[in-house]
Amino acid sequence: MRSLIIAVDFDGTVVEDAYPRIGKPQLFAFETLKALKQERHRLILWTCRKGERLKEAVEFCQKNGVEFYAVNSNFPDEPLTTEDSPKIVADIYIDDRNLGGFPGWEKVWKKLKPNDGLPEDERSKGLLQRIFG
Repeated sequence: MRSLIIAVDFDGTVVEDAYPRIGKPQLFAFETLKALKQERHRLILWTCRKGERLKEAVEFCQKNGVEFYAVNSNFPDEPLTTEDSPKIVADIYIDDRNLGGFPGWEKVWKKLKPNDGLPEDERSKGLLQRIFG
């Protein structure tokens, strides 16, 4: 699979929605994000949070082992002004506000890696079994 740019929402996607607080991590969120980074995909944190709330979200992700390529922008350190479009250009958008809602990280992983390069007998295992053996 080619390297993808993946925009990831925070509240309701990486963590349970508890805004303005930070909710509990969604099941398999950080494991999936780490695996996607390991496969050299560019992850962009794409959230409505700003200011101190945004800083808290970024730090929470870092404490859980995920550093994003960029935050609310297409490139690291890209300056944002009122004239800039807040639209992030990505190949995939992972967000709880998708039509049908957020399917969960195991389904996200299966969608991105349908066969996961695994032998037939391994394909039926869930994400947790694959990550932790």
